[in-house]
Amino acid sequence: MIPRYSREKMERIWSPENRYQKWLDIEILACEAMTKLGLIPEASLKTIRERAGFDVDRIDEIEKTTKHDVIAFLTSVTEKV
Repeated sequence: MIPRYSREKMERIWSPENRYQKWLDIEILACEAMTKLGLIPEASLKTIRERAGFDVDRIDEIEKTTKHDVIAFLTSVTEKV
């Protein structure tokens, strides 16, 4: 966002860190649902919860190659898990 047009609270909401954290929260919720359906073992879900994370700089680096923000995000998370 352009700083002069945004308030601090809005900048936090739209920051890359917050956006990617929301995406990660959703991915973990999807994994929880898949565990309930028997598609992911409980032990794997535990590992995902413990290790899942992201690195904004790494996402930016990957996105330069992939030209896709979601693929870059998922690749970064995969590297951590």
